[in-house]
Amino acid sequence: MQGKPPQRVVIVGGGAAGFAAAEMLRREGYGGELVMLSNDSAAPVDRPNLSKDYLAGKAPEDWVPLRPESFYTDNRIDLRLNTEVTGIDVPGRAVVLAGGGRETYDRLLLATGAESVRLSIPGADQPHVFTLRSLADSRAIIAQASGARRAVVLGASFIGLEVAASLRARDIEVHVVAPEKRPMERILGPQLGDLIRSLHEEQGVIFHLEDTAAAIERNRVTLKSANTLEADLVVVGIGVRPRLSLAESAGLALDRGVSVSSYLETNAAGIFAAGDIARWPDPHSGENIRVEHWVVAERQGQTAARNMLGAGEKFTVVPFFWSQHYDVPIGYIGHAESWDDIAVEGDVTAKDCLLRYKRNGRVLAVASIYRDVPNLLAEAEMERALSAA
Repeated sequence: MQGKPPQRVVIVGGGAAGFAAAEMLRREGYGGELVMLSNDSAAPVDRPNLSKDYLAGKAPEDWVPLRPESFYTDNRIDLRLNTEVTGIDVPGRAVVLAGGGRETYDRLLLATGAESVRLSIPGADQPHVFTLRSLADSRAIIAQASGARRAVVLGASFIGLEVAASLRARDIEVHVVAPEKRPMERILGPQLGDLIRSLHEEQGVIFHLEDTAAAIERNRVTLKSANTLEADLVVVGIGVRPRLSLAESAGLALDRGVSVSSYLETNAAGIFAAGDIARWPDPHSGENIRVEHWVVAERQGQTAARNMLGAGEKFTVVPFFWSQHYDVPIGYIGHAESWDDIAVEGDVTAKDCLLRYKRNGRVLAVASIYRDVPNLLAEAEMERALSAA
């Protein structure tokens, strides 16, 4: 990976990973050309805020951009918005733009992120039905919410529940419809799933679980159970899928994401991937994993940037995210796609607990509420286990 430093770096994507990479390249003293291509209409934003304080009306829009416009000029980052990359010429070391333009690179970072899964039911394309991924999406939901009395949120995911909480802050009646038995049970288990449901119900959210939407009309949503819910506003939060079309058409190795090495480099020399699309060898679980969380994307962007400059640095960070439900924060470290045991310390219902997710006796992840020190100690233990291996 060492060798001649790149003269031109191109980043495809304007999310957490792409922005963090661009910032780190300049912080590391990279003086070459730096081009950032984003298909968004807005400069990089603090995406978690779009479904939280900004959507709830508790934060002004000037809190949303990660940096002011002057940052890109001052740091000689050629940020191009509303720019669609349609292909990668791997032998020619260039990306192809819509309209036929080309941008050559010495190093390329794919940070295309994920896109919202769309509904395929009658009425899903109506103007009062939204997904939430961009600043434009959040603005549109806020505009619709200004005259709404009842909202239906489809999906009890992170986004779905954050949207539900934000709309309740606007005094809108909110119904959440989801196919699972408990919200977020697949990620956090039944104990925290039950707690999360109760936290939202205490704030007036009404759940319709083990059910899904069958059709959407102008003022109502019909469920598969045949129940109907009145709705002036519908937000779809049924998940996201990684944007892989560029990598696939370029012949890059895929495995439910873009396969990368420990250095975040793809099977094509000089092409790196980071963020929601990257599946990397996680030394903590011993598995190849892909994680859709903001902090992971930022840290991967930073590591990829250093490696594009020849650092030869393995990505060994313990994955981390936090989830806020009203005044209750849930911290989560590690990654457990499945487990056979959850060891609970403390009292979940009292919101004072630490949960260890285990498989074959090995701790893969830890979640906690108001136990920050034990959470940090668990993270340190994961780091020590790696260094001792």
